[in-house]
Amino acid sequence: MVNAELVKLRAFWAHKQGLDGRLLGKSASFVLEETGWARSVGGAGPYLGLFARARLGRGVVDQGVAALEICELPSARGCTYVLPKSEFALGLLAGQAFGGGEMRTAEKLGVTAKEIGKLEAAVKKALLKGPLDPDEIRSAVGAAARSLGEEGKKKGLTTTLPVALGRLQAQGEIRRVPTNGRIDQQRYRYTLWSPSPVAGAELSSEQLNTELARRYFRWTGPATLAEFQWFSGLGVKASKEAALPLSLVPVRDGDARLLLPEDLERYRSFAVPKKPTYALVSAIDGVSLLRRDLKSLLDEGDAKKKVHGDKALIQVGSLADLPSHAILDRGRLVGLWEYDPQSESIAWMSFVPKDAALKKAVAEMEEFVRADLGDARSFSLDSPKSRAPRIAALRAAS
Repeated sequence: MVNAELVKLRAFWAHKQGLDGRLLGKSASFVLEETGWARSVGGAGPYLGLFARARLGRGVVDQGVAALEICELPSARGCTYVLPKSEFALGLLAGQAFGGGEMRTAEKLGVTAKEIGKLEAAVKKALLKGPLDPDEIRSAVGAAARSLGEEGKKKGLTTTLPVALGRLQAQGEIRRVPTNGRIDQQRYRYTLWSPSPVAGAELSSEQLNTELARRYFRWTGPATLAEFQWFSGLGVKASKEAALPLSLVPVRDGDARLLLPEDLERYRSFAVPKKPTYALVSAIDGVSLLRRDLKSLLDEGDAKKKVHGDKALIQVGSLADLPSHAILDRGRLVGLWEYDPQSESIAWMSFVPKDAALKKAVAEMEEFVRADLGDARSFSLDSPKSRAPRIAALRAAS
C-alpha cells in the first residue's frame, strides 16, 4: 500500500529543493540560498544540482565563481560546500569549530603555534603579489615551511604548509581559486581575501548554531533534530538548544519531523503534482544528503531492489548513501545513473516504466554533461575505470 503521507513529504521536499521547476532561470547564488549549500568533493555534484534546479550551464556557474557570488568553502562539520555570497561568513564560522585537526597532528610532530603563525604571515606576504598555487607558495615562503619527515608522511602531513593554508582559509583570510575556473576539479591557487567575510561578525556560538538550524529547516524541513545534528555536527544538547528559538512545530502530532512555523500551512496546503516531475541529480545532492535518510525516498517495494554497491550487488534500502547518481520523481527515488565518457552517454536504470518524460529528462542531462562537463564524477577520485562495474550493472539492469 502506498503511504500517502510519505508521498506528500517526498514531493514537498522536492518542492523545497527546487526540483519541480520553480527555480528555473534563477542565479546560482539564489538557488543555493533557497535549497542549501552544495556538497563539493571534487566531483560534478554542484553543477548537476544547479542544472537540475535552474538549468544553469557550467559557463554561468563558473562566472558566479569568478565574480565571487558563490564560493567553495569549509563549512558545516568542517566539510567543503559551495555557498552563496550571503552565507560565506556563516559557513566559515560554522566550520571553524571542526577545524584544527591538522594543527593537532602537527603539534604531535613538534610543530608549535608560533611556528605556524610565522608561516601564515609569510604566506600572506607572498600572496600580496597575486594568486599562487601551492608549489609557488612553497617556493615563496622558503624556510618558513618545513618537511615533517617520514613520521609526518605516516600521519598524512608531509609539510607544515597545509596547516597554515587550512587555518588561513578557515579564518577567511585567504580563499581558493580554481585554476581553470571549474569547481569539479581539485586544482587551486590561493589568493588573499580582503576584507575577510568574517571580519566584524559578532555571533555567539549559540546564535551561530541557531542561524545554521534556521537555514537547515528552511532548506529541507520537515526534518528531525537528529538529521540536523548529522548535518551540523553538533551534539544532541547543542542541536536542541539551536532549534529552541525557532519554535519548530511537528508536521503532525507525534511526528519527530519538524518545520519552521511559517512552513506548516505551506505544507498542509501543498498538493502533490499529478504528473511525474523527473530530475537527475548527483549521488550527494542536498535532497538526499541534507537528511541522509535514503529510505524515506524509496517506495517500500523498491527498497529490496538490487543495485551495484562498492563491490557487489546490494539492496538499495540497506544503504545509507547512494551508490550512483539519482533519478527522482516528485522526491521519490525511481532510478540511478552514471555517465560513461567512452560512449558519451548516460547508463541508467529505473524502478518505473520509461515513459517519454523520463527519457527526455535523461537526454537533457546527458547533453549537459557531454557538452558542458565532459564527465560527471561523484568525487575527486572517481574515474571512468572505477565506475565501470556500476555502469555495466546499470546497463544490465536496464
